[in-house]
Amino acid sequence: MARITGIGGIFFKSADPKALRAWYRDVLGLDIEEWGGALLSNDAPGHPPQTVWNPFAADTEYFAPSSQGFMINFAVDDLEALLAQVEAKGVTVLGRQDDTFGHFAWILDPDGTKIELWQTATAA
Repeated sequence: MARITGIGGIFFKSADPKALRAWYRDVLGLDIEEWGGALLSNDAPGHPPQTVWNPFAADTEYFAPSSQGFMINFAVDDLEALLAQVEAKGVTVLGRQDDTFGHFAWILDPDGTKIELWQTATAA
């Protein structure tokens, strides 16, 4: 039987894709390619061994305060350093949490999408 082997990309609409690309480049450090997207290598140092796929209930509050129907989780190599970078760019950190899976923090992008920043427990 054929099966899915991984996440091939995240695609979504934006009222201003050019400005949103610039924000992800300038605030979160994504290397935006000439064609408009970013390539996140699965074999990058510190990359988690799996990508999580998890549907949430329609009435979940986990994505709040975003009204989007999705949230993006980015694995990061140094949560403290990245939070200092985003705060220096004027981005508000919505919250933080540490648990057995690692260290988490949440921000909103300019389109109001909730971004979860995650440093794995093994990368800490």
